[in-house]
Amino acid sequence: MATIQLDDLPLWYHEQGSPTGDPVVLLHSAFVDSRMFDVALPHLDVHFRVLTFDRRAHGHTPDVGGPLSYELMARDTIAFLERVVNGPAHLVGHSDGANVALLVAMRRPDLVRKLVPISGNFHHEGLLPGVLEGFGEEDALRYLGTNYGAVSPDGEQHFPTVVDKVLRMAGTQPTLTEADLARITARTLVVAGDDDAMSLEHTVALYRAIPDAELAIVPRASHLLVVERPAEVYGLVNTFLTTAEPPPPTRQPIRRARQVSQPDRSASR
Repeated sequence: MATIQLDDLPLWYHEQGSPTGDPVVLLHSAFVDSRMFDVALPHLDVHFRVLTFDRRAHGHTPDVGGPLSYELMARDTIAFLERVVNGPAHLVGHSDGANVALLVAMRRPDLVRKLVPISGNFHHEGLLPGVLEGFGEEDALRYLGTNYGAVSPDGEQHFPTVVDKVLRMAGTQPTLTEADLARITARTLVVAGDDDAMSLEHTVALYRAIPDAELAIVPRASHLLVVERPAEVYGLVNTFLTTAEPPPPTRQPIRRARQVSQPDRSASR
């Protein structure tokens, strides 16, 4: 466990798994921190150098003045890849972490090997109506705030401020288009639950917009599929990340039959 200074932000991170494996950076969701990936490690740490970090205003990383934005957190992630990973990595993100991962893959394709957005949205309108309601209520603040206060240098009393910042961000961001997503060059696995907080139509649009994407819908799973069905979710992730390039062809392609040949990515692996 260590910290890296990004301007005025001491970013907390942790590294484990195989020191000689391909690096995988796990990006947590909102209101929680990288502890959410404890259930992922048994599925990933044998093969990979697994790195997690707590985003600004989450977990061990303090809040700083000003609003939160996905663009700002994408810049933090790019700096982390450059200065800690020292090169490209696989990015696996859940919810807000998936949104950040999409931005990083767009802004810096040279730093992303494979991409796995889980329950992410490229536009805030992809959220189903009413999903954000209730996070500012007393019971939610008490439950999530205790978890936040257990590690945050800002203390549990600061959690309502963080909730307000996150809700303001998620209510108006991100605002990407399908044309923006078409710029992503990393081979991508889009994952969601069949009863997710994002509409299935939005998830399918995300999948269709990324040129080299695959889609996995986990049955009987909600937006919290990473804790409800960890063996299935991280089994999918592990298989995707360990599949050799190029991936094996399917026998009756429809969508992929219309795709032009993809550039050789072996040089970046």
